[in-house]
Amino acid sequence: MGLVDVRPAPPVEDPPAAPRIVPKWRTWLWTVLAAVLGVVVGASTFLISGYFKLSGNVRHEQVTQQELGTRPAKISKALNVLIVGSDQRNGANAKYGKFVGERTDTIILAHISPDRDGAVLISFPRDSLVHLPSCPAKKGVTGQSAHVGMINESFNSGGIACTWKTIENLTGIHIDHFVKVDFTGFKSMVDSLGGVPVCLPQPINDTKALLHLTAGKHTLQGEQALGYVRARYSIGDGSDIGRIQRQQMFLASMAKKAMSGQTLTNPQALFGFLDAMTKSITTDPDLTVGVLKDLAMSAQGLTAGQIRFVTTPWRYSVTNPGRVEWVQPQAETLFKMVAADQIADDVKSGEQKIPKSQVQIIIQNGSGRQGLGTQVAAQLEQRGYHIAKVASAKKPAAKTLVKYGPNGESRAPRLVAELRKSKTQAVHDTDTKALVLVVGADWNGLKSPKSLDDVDGFDATQDTCTAA
Repeated sequence: MGLVDVRPAPPVEDPPAAPRIVPKWRTWLWTVLAAVLGVVVGASTFLISGYFKLSGNVRHEQVTQQELGTRPAKISKALNVLIVGSDQRNGANAKYGKFVGERTDTIILAHISPDRDGAVLISFPRDSLVHLPSCPAKKGVTGQSAHVGMINESFNSGGIACTWKTIENLTGIHIDHFVKVDFTGFKSMVDSLGGVPVCLPQPINDTKALLHLTAGKHTLQGEQALGYVRARYSIGDGSDIGRIQRQQMFLASMAKKAMSGQTLTNPQALFGFLDAMTKSITTDPDLTVGVLKDLAMSAQGLTAGQIRFVTTPWRYSVTNPGRVEWVQPQAETLFKMVAADQIADDVKSGEQKIPKSQVQIIIQNGSGRQGLGTQVAAQLEQRGYHIAKVASAKKPAAKTLVKYGPNGESRAPRLVAELRKSKTQAVHDTDTKALVLVVGADWNGLKSPKSLDDVDGFDATQDTCTAA
């Protein structure tokens, strides 16, 4: 029997699974590291003359041991940096709307291996319902009582110290530093690079963001870029999850341009970017430009393929519509691997694999269990796969089977490795790259993640244009 063509056909059995958060990235830290490295290698005297100016640009905020309370032990020599994107609306940001306080548009934990031969950036969906710790009130914030709420509440209620405490409590990972960036800073960094390229699959006409773009490739300047990453209802499915995906892909493209030769080998352009970047961030006092310089020097051999981005395993909440819950034990396993620096060898070596997002799967439910096809689709989407279609099998299937054609042969092992029980079947009368997963009566679920490759993610070689 041949493979089913992936050209559009409505699902027969179940509605499509919920949209997937793609674990793209806001790599402020690695943009900094690459840029500083270019200064060190290409213009050491320029670094000396500009060092004091750049150091004076950075704002610092103290986070005390008392605010953090009981902390996880540091069990490896890796460096863990909390990165937040702030939507504060005072000062230069007031024109983007007004509300009291400050919230986090993005929360990422960057883990840099002790030997600087691999890095992992964990994204935390901001709508995640989690156990929030108590945080004291202080100047500018009301404080937070312990309760179950959305993860980004901590920033508005207790500032960066409360967010730091929240992430440490939830993950068990010891955090060493933090970096915060706001709207205006984001625009300045984009403009300093001369704009950032994006590829649009469809036109954008957003009156709120004053953004009107045709489909295809564009180089967005600062104000356009901010409108693009903030737009929601006029693009894609209108969900905040779709917006997060777009933001992360844009920032991947932004960091790639900062790492490019046209920036790193041009002292004037490089200093312009570093000047804009350092004016745009707030860090803890210990994360100085000198610390970043030393870190960049030790990471000279690091390539984009050795930087991996993952999202905390998640699912949509059944009891709280519109909210996200973390999937256990997968999330806890991920945190333990990162805390102990047990990141996969293929991440540290930069080994290239077909991204899971490029593995299309057609699911056919032959198990006799109503709704199982949709459940399997959701589980595989959480691992990063693209589900092309969910349908009922034409006849009952006793065994779970993965079918593939000649063009899908290289993709089949990735899927088979995820399944507790399955067989494979080669089909020769098709040219599709898609795989067909026939869910049989013996379906026994997915294997627990044992490496970062088992978690929804991708490496830094991808961006909005290469993914288009």
